[in-house]
Amino acid sequence: MFDFKVIPGTAVKAVLAEHAAAALDDVQAAYLAHHDRQTVNPDSYFLRFPDAPRDRIIALPASIGADIRVAGIKWIASFPQNVDRGLPRASAVLLLNDPATGYPFACIEGAIISAVRTAASAVLGAYWLNGCRRTAGTVAFVGAGVIARNIYDMFEADGWTFDEVLVHDTDSASAVALGAHVRMRVRNTKVAIADSLEDALNADVVVFATNASSPYVHRPQGFSPRQTILNISLRDLAPELILSAFNVFDDVDHCLKAETSPHLAEKLCGDRRFVGGTLAALIRGEIKRDSTRPAVFSPFGMGILDLALGRRVYDKACARGLAIDVPGFFGETSRW
Repeated sequence: MFDFKVIPGTAVKAVLAEHAAAALDDVQAAYLAHHDRQTVNPDSYFLRFPDAPRDRIIALPASIGADIRVAGIKWIASFPQNVDRGLPRASAVLLLNDPATGYPFACIEGAIISAVRTAASAVLGAYWLNGCRRTAGTVAFVGAGVIARNIYDMFEADGWTFDEVLVHDTDSASAVALGAHVRMRVRNTKVAIADSLEDALNADVVVFATNASSPYVHRPQGFSPRQTILNISLRDLAPELILSAFNVFDDVDHCLKAETSPHLAEKLCGDRRFVGGTLAALIRGEIKRDSTRPAVFSPFGMGILDLALGRRVYDKACARGLAIDVPGFFGETSRW
């Protein structure tokens, strides 16, 4: 009852790599549980630093029932200047709690789980908005960091095929690195660096995975109805582009806050008429994509997704002997 285990990043990577596409099942199960009101997912809490306004550490508490049954919290730091140091921007830990007693039973390296669940969310959204087809002419990645790499890898794990992969990043070294990563993994697919943002924006599937803090994509002509836009970084698109699209969210209330592009769209028009629904509603057949408009999927990123993946990682790591026991972690295990 009072076991406590630590699962390091090496073990997390090994478990998630064993069957990468299983993360899609984890994320879909979490979304459907949320849709069925079997979750608790409060607002995220932001620790900010007055002398470093771009840096932040975020707490995402959550609880999920259904077949997963776990509570916990992700504590994730985002320090953009880490990129200049050659470090990943984000680092994280995930704590899992027993929903019966409240006792924590595991501390798991969380940055890999966070990146993989983000990637699974993006690819799941693309699949359902793309008519349940795993193919597209061109996919473009705007932003070429860890998240973009994980999203591409998840597309591959899910069996997607593309005629062309475009990569655009204001940091040319990052764009080249992601392009090289893709070339190493695929054959018979053209891979190119898009020097112009506009070239990338013409792709059939456009993935925004940047650290933008405010909209810079205004595009007066808008996107075309054939396009699917994965608005993963949430703040790239001008609100007018959101208003002209068919919009799907992971959770509407969560996403329409914190100056995201959809939040700015709500402020601009004064209501939520642009909201199409949630991805879970699309999966359940309660809504359908409007084929006369481009589709935009905006996932705010909920703690329940980390818990769903974290629970599976914990179970698999324990079964494979990859979890590290911490004897005596709790100083007292009896009231008297």
